[in-house]
Amino acid sequence: MDNLKSAAIPVSSRGKQYHIDVAPGEIAPIVLLPGDPGRADYISGRWDKRQLIANHREYRTYTGIYRGTPISVTSTGIGSPSTAIAIEELLRVGARAMIRVGTCGAIQRNIRPGDLVVATGAVRLEGTSKQYAPVEYPAVADYRVVEALVETVETLGYRYHTGIVASTDSFYLGQGRPGFKEFITEEAASIIPRLQSLRVKAFEMEASLLFTLSSIYGFPAGCVCAAVANRVTDEFVVDAGVEYAIDAANEASRRIYKIIA
Repeated sequence: MDNLKSAAIPVSSRGKQYHIDVAPGEIAPIVLLPGDPGRADYISGRWDKRQLIANHREYRTYTGIYRGTPISVTSTGIGSPSTAIAIEELLRVGARAMIRVGTCGAIQRNIRPGDLVVATGAVRLEGTSKQYAPVEYPAVADYRVVEALVETVETLGYRYHTGIVASTDSFYLGQGRPGFKEFITEEAASIIPRLQSLRVKAFEMEASLLFTLSSIYGFPAGCVCAAVANRVTDEFVVDAGVEYAIDAANEASRRIYKIIA
């Protein structure tokens, strides 16, 4: 990358973004957002055509075609801070809609490992979105993206749930797990029953930031997660349902593209 415009505007003279290493014209209007760079490989591997655009830090980007629809994928890494960077920079290079494709840990007994959760909103337990808006500001998915994901999942015949998720900054204490040497706080020990009583479906780590920025910046966004764990039944099945979430996001992108085209 050549010299950046300034410390406040970390963009090259060609418009290449400092973190994601992508320039205008290299991104499709709709972008899928997995956390894991390896999942970006898997998502784009199901397309008819793909090109690796950039692979910098935790951000791996492909652009291609899925069943006639232009589409991109950018991995965000774990958590809202790195996701906020990806969203900011993707918007600057032409992204107009985004879907998080991730995993979650269910906190309701009826959500089995392998089920999908289509988030309609998120509890803002992460700190990044608070840099943009007060905690009272709601984090809600775009209803058109929710509708597209639900219709797609029903067409595919996958078992799914809709509702509110909780986005945290911490995988361990923030989600009620003990830390090193069984360290736990009173707040961490009580978080699961408190959220269960509010009918929150699951823990994850990025949706509330995505939904907050979606509302502020005015772009459609949604989230589909595979439930790989259930904290009530104490089950954890690595990658359970991930393939279903990927199928749902790829297919729903075709519907959403028609909305933003």
